[in-house]
Amino acid sequence: MTTDKLNILFLCTGNIARSLMAEAISNHQFAQKLQASSAGSQPKDRPHPLTLKTLEKYGVSIDGLRSKSWDEFKDQSFDLVITLCDVAGQASCPEFPGEPRRAHWSLPDPAEAPDTLQSMFEAIYEALVEAIGLLVYGPNPDLPARAAEAGRQLTRRFAPRAI
Repeated sequence: MTTDKLNILFLCTGNIARSLMAEAISNHQFAQKLQASSAGSQPKDRPHPLTLKTLEKYGVSIDGLRSKSWDEFKDQSFDLVITLCDVAGQASCPEFPGEPRRAHWSLPDPAEAPDTLQSMFEAIYEALVEAIGLLVYGPNPDLPARAAEAGRQLTRRFAPRAI
């Protein structure tokens, strides 16, 4: 890659919430360091309405944001491919040119939350901002180590807690 930007692909099953948010956040808030795309193994027709509403609430552009199949990216090379849901993490992901590094960030699906609460979309948004920030600016100089630490942070954030 000839640019200093990391080229990242975020994968999920439907590409309607988590991966789209990660793409939009990366290209908005971390555009100096990242070029991000997102896709799904079984993309839906359109982004979830609360995904778009959440991004707009935080001032993130939704222009051109759409659900895409990972087949659209099969000939592109990436520095890092991150799966954001357990289904996509367990799926047989396609191979991408250049053998990109891979990471898995387990996040609950806000579209599956009871009544698809706006607060769940906002919680996922805020968690992704922190995780992507750690990925970009984390103290470890090794990209896979930063990606793994961001994944651990997300796991801790959304882990069930005993009362």
